[in-house]
Amino acid sequence: MKHAIAVDGGNSKTDVALVREDGEMLATARGPGSSPYHLGVDGSLDVIGELVAQTEAPVPVDATEVLLAGVDFPEEEQAVRAGIERRGWARAVSVDNDTFAVLRAGTDAGWGVAVVCGAGMNCVGVAPDGRQARFRALGWTTGDWGGGADVGREAVYAAARSEDGRGPKTALEHAVPAFFGMASPSELAEAIHFGRIEGHRAIELAPVVYAAAVDDAVAAEIVDRLAQEVVALARVAITRLGLEQEPVEVLLGGGMLRRPAPSLLAAVERGLSDVGPAITARSTSAPPILGAALLALDALGAEPDAHARVRATMEAVPVG
Repeated sequence: MKHAIAVDGGNSKTDVALVREDGEMLATARGPGSSPYHLGVDGSLDVIGELVAQTEAPVPVDATEVLLAGVDFPEEEQAVRAGIERRGWARAVSVDNDTFAVLRAGTDAGWGVAVVCGAGMNCVGVAPDGRQARFRALGWTTGDWGGGADVGREAVYAAARSEDGRGPKTALEHAVPAFFGMASPSELAEAIHFGRIEGHRAIELAPVVYAAAVDDAVAAEIVDRLAQEVVALARVAITRLGLEQEPVEVLLGGGMLRRPAPSLLAAVERGLSDVGPAITARSTSAPPILGAALLALDALGAEPDAHARVRATMEAVPVG
């Protein structure tokens, strides 16, 4: 019976699963982030290789589906694919961006739009005929705003300006420094400046912003801006593919959208209603590694029962 290795490699974590053609999930492993953008191709594959070894996969397996954050250009896909082929993990190798994992995990329809919001944001759209709409999603150089890093920095920014009077008063003035065990934005700024707190930890502030947004106008404005970015990505994907009149399902995934604030989801739904009459938005809690596993089973030519089996297993049991 055929076997496949499925990989979902993000900026903060990597999941690997060994699946069999009949949908049996034989082993899983979880490790640190493996984005080639941060680690380079060899560094990324070193992380993945250790996890593959943990699954005791009978390499070479018949197929591997590797979905990675930071793989945005064809040449990056080719470099990762060539690296995997040199390592001999599988007879057939597929490499793509991790947005496809969210789309495949969230729906069995085979098409739709996925917006992923974790440390940053990205989106992919797939039409019923297989056409794709993609974004480079390289950060500020490609016009991106959104994700935990941007939302967290906006919260720190708003808190500081609330304290010194340059901006409106906001509950974030107290909630943001309190998250780090500090009394004021000034104290927090000093701690970041002198390296006692790493600046990248601003990414942890998203839940603080969501909580404050219930009755704080400044926090609500940050959440609304995030919603507008989600809608903008989905709108462009839908219009590029000419799907405005179709019943498009927009799947929301990643740490920021897996359990979004109700106000965020409502704002996204309102925005999408202006794009087309039958477009809906749904947050998906299905783990992205499920999407990679389903795509791996697709590559094996597995039967529908196998797909249903691996979905039931991975949705019921935490992976890693």
